[in-house]
Amino acid sequence: MTDHEQDPSSDLSLAERANEVLTTADGRAKTALSRRYAAEWFAARAGDRPAIPIGTANPPLHPARPDRPELLSPRDVPRRRPGSEAGRLAMLHAVAHIELNAVDLHWDIIARFSHVPMPMGFFDDWVKAADEESKHFNLICDCLEALGSHYGALPAHAGMWRAAEDTAEDLMGRLAVVPMVLEARGLDVTPGMIELFRKAGLDDVVAALDIIYAEEVGHVAYGSKWFHFLCGRENSDPKEVFHALVRRYFHGALKPPFNEEKRAEAGLPPDFYWPLAEGNPASRA
Repeated sequence: MTDHEQDPSSDLSLAERANEVLTTADGRAKTALSRRYAAEWFAARAGDRPAIPIGTANPPLHPARPDRPELLSPRDVPRRRPGSEAGRLAMLHAVAHIELNAVDLHWDIIARFSHVPMPMGFFDDWVKAADEESKHFNLICDCLEALGSHYGALPAHAGMWRAAEDTAEDLMGRLAVVPMVLEARGLDVTPGMIELFRKAGLDDVVAALDIIYAEEVGHVAYGSKWFHFLCGRENSDPKEVFHALVRRYFHGALKPPFNEEKRAEAGLPPDFYWPLAEGNPASRA
């Protein structure tokens, strides 16, 4: 019997594989499966294993989650001073939570929207993004464990999945809000986090955050690329559509200061996000 015949996942479509990741609760197990399926996808794309069809799936509205961390309303998550040891641990825990949600968000866009006719590059990009987010989660978990903590030791933000729920029927809305708003926000705040951990002498954390910062630019760029692709397909003005979708699905104004250099590198010009900025009267127009 060949390895292909022995492996029950070998007959799964990409959408079904995405669904398997979404329904795996444990963070380390979820990311291990994510990385395995990404490697198999790219091996198939290179012709080194049988082709994997895109297929379809019926993904859950919420991904499976471990018993810990306890998920709290954003207003109930304890605030800690970022310069303290406890504050640094809380910040790393929050980053791990964000990365785990990002793994699910990228597989969810595949599972939920696989029925939308898209070029193969669309699936390549989001499989790659999911693989990188899986690596990011594991890097931050390793940092937490080296500092005597672990993912699940602290409560976490329960609102992380709201953007996915709100855009479950709208691919353009998903692209606008998740990579082009939420992940772009990561480009704004990560340099400050890197500096905080550098001052604390935590070189391993700095190295992990440097990797995350570099690769998140690509994830924002994937969102911008495929958002513009869909706008072109519909002969719509991308900026006008982006503003309308963010006002519909994103709760609140965008918070400056913005990392304009990295946003531009990712294909987000200032006239996309500044009109939606906090303090701009046009942000809720």
